[in-house]
Amino acid sequence: MSAADFRKLADLFPDETVTHSYVQDIPLPAVDGRSPGVFALVTLDNGLDHARPTTLGPNTLVELGTVLEGLKARAARGEIAGVGVTGKPYFLVAGADLSTVKSISGREHGLWMAQLGHDVYGTLADLGVPSFAFINGLALGGGLEIALQSTYRTVSTGAGALALPEAFLGLIPGWGGVYILPRLIGPENAVKVMIENPLSNNRSLAGPQAFQLGVADAMFEPADFVEQSVAWAAQVIAGAVTPERANAVDPAAPQVAARWAAAVATGRAFVEAKTSNASPAPAKVLDVMEANRTLTQAQAAELECETLADLMQTEEFRSTVYAFLDLVQRRSKRPAGAPDRALARPVTKIGVVGAGLMASQLALLFARQLMVPVVLTDIDQARVDKGVGYVHAEVDKLLQKGRISPDAANRTRALVTGSVSKEAFADADFVIEAVFEELNIKKQVFKEVEAIVSPECILATNTSSLSVTAMAADLEHPERLVGFHFFNPVAVMPLLEIVRAPKTDDAVLATAFELAKGLKKSAVLVKDAPAFVVNRLLLRLMGEVTAAFDEGTPADVADNSLRPMGLPMTPFVLGAMVGLPVAQHVQESLHAAFPDRFTVSRNLQKLLDHGVTSIWATQNGATEKGPDGKPFIPAETLALMTFGNTPSTAGEVLRRTQDALAEEIGLMLDEGVVAGPEDIDLCMILGAGWPMFLGGITPYLDRVGASERVNGRKFLAPGVASEPAA
Repeated sequence: MSAADFRKLADLFPDETVTHSYVQDIPLPAVDGRSPGVFALVTLDNGLDHARPTTLGPNTLVELGTVLEGLKARAARGEIAGVGVTGKPYFLVAGADLSTVKSISGREHGLWMAQLGHDVYGTLADLGVPSFAFINGLALGGGLEIALQSTYRTVSTGAGALALPEAFLGLIPGWGGVYILPRLIGPENAVKVMIENPLSNNRSLAGPQAFQLGVADAMFEPADFVEQSVAWAAQVIAGAVTPERANAVDPAAPQVAARWAAAVATGRAFVEAKTSNASPAPAKVLDVMEANRTLTQAQAAELECETLADLMQTEEFRSTVYAFLDLVQRRSKRPAGAPDRALARPVTKIGVVGAGLMASQLALLFARQLMVPVVLTDIDQARVDKGVGYVHAEVDKLLQKGRISPDAANRTRALVTGSVSKEAFADADFVIEAVFEELNIKKQVFKEVEAIVSPECILATNTSSLSVTAMAADLEHPERLVGFHFFNPVAVMPLLEIVRAPKTDDAVLATAFELAKGLKKSAVLVKDAPAFVVNRLLLRLMGEVTAAFDEGTPADVADNSLRPMGLPMTPFVLGAMVGLPVAQHVQESLHAAFPDRFTVSRNLQKLLDHGVTSIWATQNGATEKGPDGKPFIPAETLALMTFGNTPSTAGEVLRRTQDALAEEIGLMLDEGVVAGPEDIDLCMILGAGWPMFLGGITPYLDRVGASERVNGRKFLAPGVASEPAA
């Protein structure tokens, strides 16, 4: 088939933002005194600014395929010696156009989309002359598969995001990635790229990492990346350079077959641990990889197309697209209720009250992302030195890993200083406290800081559950206080809950949102209410499971009852990670506000009274496994607790928890804690690791019937995250 045969599919999407294929003929530089010939360079560009990535929709693919077919004819006539593909600045291609893909209605059109990609990429792989991909920037999904289908690949040291994220999005790398990647970099590395990275907060590879794995054959600096890549291509075409691929394997070799099976098994265990197999896509990636070891590439392509067509029709894929595209990519960029950004004040110096772990993490983040001076204070010099030392040590780690340059490391270290006197905040524009979670302590801190800073200085609290209104009550300027709640670990978790108290003014809020943007965080405006959004819902969830446990439900039944949700960790493991003292403290705050819905577990209090910080046995901070491979409660811990005689089944605990969450969200929306259910979904995805394939917590509760059981109606309008777009 030719690309033009898919025009019927492309015509269904007249509003697609097309990434065009521009061809430039370049005489190749001489090698050993002789030019290898003319090189055709295809540049993929959508004509938009650098903030708008290039994507692959049906019209884009038809145009690219038509251009490649023309180049194949030119190659046959001897007019060109090679073909290269690169992208506009900072992007090769960001993958398939999800706005288009989510609109595909019916399996047949999904199959056409899969087949179109294979047809186009098949032409690239069979031009009759060597093809080269010059990965100058971001290359995701189908964008990286363009590179994989090329004969050779170069990558820029500045390329910041190379990935096959399809398992995260509810699909498989369906345009050759599952077939080519394990052969190119080995099955173990392929499982890391296609399974472990996507299911670990959608991690990606930087250019040097991709080169080290063998995804690319050569690496050059960004300044003259294309020129260097063309010169290298000339060397390859002339036969002067033959790339070495140390990680490449022959799947027919017996020892590789064993490695292949072991890698797939490792991947399956990882998927089960991360998602409880609640989403079909990751398992399908491994199914296709397992099968294609003995298939031809054409047979594997057919399997990929059929699998893609099936997955595009699943609820999980539609839910993921809603969560990823509508929430994470769109709503988070335009926070509901945020004031006009023109009101924001400049921030040229930041103060952090406290020098503990959280405070030190904040200082590092501010200095690294905002590049402004940051000063830490604490009650004695030893604490201050420890906090500043932590920042310097973390900068050294980043430098050793090659994630920052020596100059950037020196600048960041110099920006972070410490003092035992809050007088150091006198010229600060923004001061945030990160001290013990006790209202009176925080109020005293703000009283002391307000006496020193200018009237325009903004005060912020990183509280996870306490009242911002109460903290501001005794201030001379209560309008200057805002909640600025980070999640741990600060460098990793993308959510910021920005809390507006009744007197917080718009300029303060606008500045907070601009700071969040500068910190590369996604901010959601929340009303000052107990525990805000994420902790309120997590503690309601954990409280229901703990209550069932206290009533006599076996620990393994209670803790595993929510596995159908595919949450990143079980409630008891989450409690141990957060720390039972912290979880119990927040639970007590919520119990004080809502005693009928948030109960304080006597059993957990007994554990805390005896210095026990986890229900399950732990060793070096990790949950320990017994002889049966399952977590267990140590006998001495069990002896501290008493239980009721009304055990529940796993299904009963799951339904109970679903209904409790639906009730709590309904009440939060009635209270106006956030602008709408989409903001609760966004908070849980970015702040609690709520699985993307569930589409957010409210559509999940709609689908399982909890919303209507408890509230008499669904949270989201029909069609949101449940039906394909028209």
